[in-house]
Amino acid sequence: MSDKVQIQLRVNGKRVEKQVEPRLTLADFLREVLDLTGTHLGCEHGVCGACTVLLGGESVRACLMFAVQADNCDVVTIEGLTPEGQLSDLQQNFRSHHALQCGFCTPGMVTTAHAFLERNPQPSREQAREAISGNICRCTGYIPIIDAIMATAGQRAMNSIAADSSDPAVGGAQ
Repeated sequence: MSDKVQIQLRVNGKRVEKQVEPRLTLADFLREVLDLTGTHLGCEHGVCGACTVLLGGESVRACLMFAVQADNCDVVTIEGLTPEGQLSDLQQNFRSHHALQCGFCTPGMVTTAHAFLERNPQPSREQAREAISGNICRCTGYIPIIDAIMATAGQRAMNSIAADSSDPAVGGAQ
């Protein structure tokens, strides 16, 4: 009799079926079983945010979940947020605003910021600050991270306005 449990989930858009130990954390499953090492482990108590992933579009701490709890769910890691061979707009803004230094917190910060901007595409600086308050960074002082989030929100808003103005159905250019 095996102590392992069969799980199925989608990770970064790919269907995954594996046998896992019931007490294997989602973070360890991603890192050790699927070799997705962008999900970092810091405190392993859910405090630092380094292990943040998206589960059904919501940011969660992968160190606080068992892999079996993600059965039949969609999981997105930092690797799934990165376009093939390039950076997302948010990642590019982290880079250009110097919102990363040692890089340890970066995957969790980007994942948290991504989920936040999906829910609130035009945030205030205070809302952005609050959104990342559960993620610990010991290097940047947070201001560059907030700047990167705000720059991304601003660029996306401008892109949306430009797209709307060129769409004849919305009354734009013809």
